[in-house]
Amino acid sequence: MAKVVAESNAIALWEKHELRSLWQHPCWQKFQEAVGRECWIASHGDAYALVVKRKLPFGKCWLEIPRGPLYKTKEGLDGILKELKELAKKEKAIFIRMSPYDDSLVPKGTVETKLDHHPETSLVLDLSLDDEALLKQMKPKGRYNIKVAEKHQVHVRESEEIDEFYELLEKTTNRDGFAAHPKGYYRKMLEELGQYSRLFVAAHNGTDKVIAAGIFVYIGDWAIYYYGASDHHHRKLMAPYLVQWHAIKEAKRQECKYFDFLGIAPEGAKNHPWKGVTDFKKKFGGEVLSYPQARDLVISKHWYKLYTLRKKMK
Repeated sequence: MAKVVAESNAIALWEKHELRSLWQHPCWQKFQEAVGRECWIASHGDAYALVVKRKLPFGKCWLEIPRGPLYKTKEGLDGILKELKELAKKEKAIFIRMSPYDDSLVPKGTVETKLDHHPETSLVLDLSLDDEALLKQMKPKGRYNIKVAEKHQVHVRESEEIDEFYELLEKTTNRDGFAAHPKGYYRKMLEELGQYSRLFVAAHNGTDKVIAAGIFVYIGDWAIYYYGASDHHHRKLMAPYLVQWHAIKEAKRQECKYFDFLGIAPEGAKNHPWKGVTDFKKKFGGEVLSYPQARDLVISKHWYKLYTLRKKMK
């Protein structure tokens, strides 16, 4: 059975891995549990995995190992997969889904799937550059829009008021046609990620009216742009660009090595639903990174076939 690891020990295990990420950190377990998902942190030799249970009808479920498992040797991987299979059978899981960072971390005996919560393509800034170099490598329109926001006396501050963010998010989702989580989800994210999370909001010319906002995470070597929202009526003020620039400078202050815009449309994709946000993110420059497709380790072939068929019908 997968061994439950104490939080202090889990952090120490997490820190040993070069490809560690937010989604394998114990704080992500706290957040997932706060929104009602059962989790485990398992270890075997040099291998480590944070596992999130995702419920399905008929008492079934599937197990997610987001951006994991983490391991250094084949022996470690084989050992933890054996334990996770036992956990999956106990929990009546149909499959175990893994979304590793690179092909060297893809376990054998798994099948590719496009049904993943993590983007297959991202945009990453190298924070070893100084501010001047970061601005220089941006697209001209990105630099210009930051200056426009500064010229119009847009100012950015940190906030703990999730209502400020959520009011803007509702406007953004209605405008752009995508779904949002309930307000409590974002509140729990800030609460449970604690010291690793920041909510930045932008207001205009000394007022308290928030016209752009973003939730960011700073953990280890990485800063992550997680959620953003803006008021379309004030789009000419270019406040979202200043929010991002403020967040990037905060990442440098915290000595992060990389700033991850988290998800963009894959290169060459046409009519992709992320086209608008991709155009926005690419104005900040950076390097496009592509990740391997997620892999499913099938536990029950019969139920897995029904699950994938249902997803295709949706």
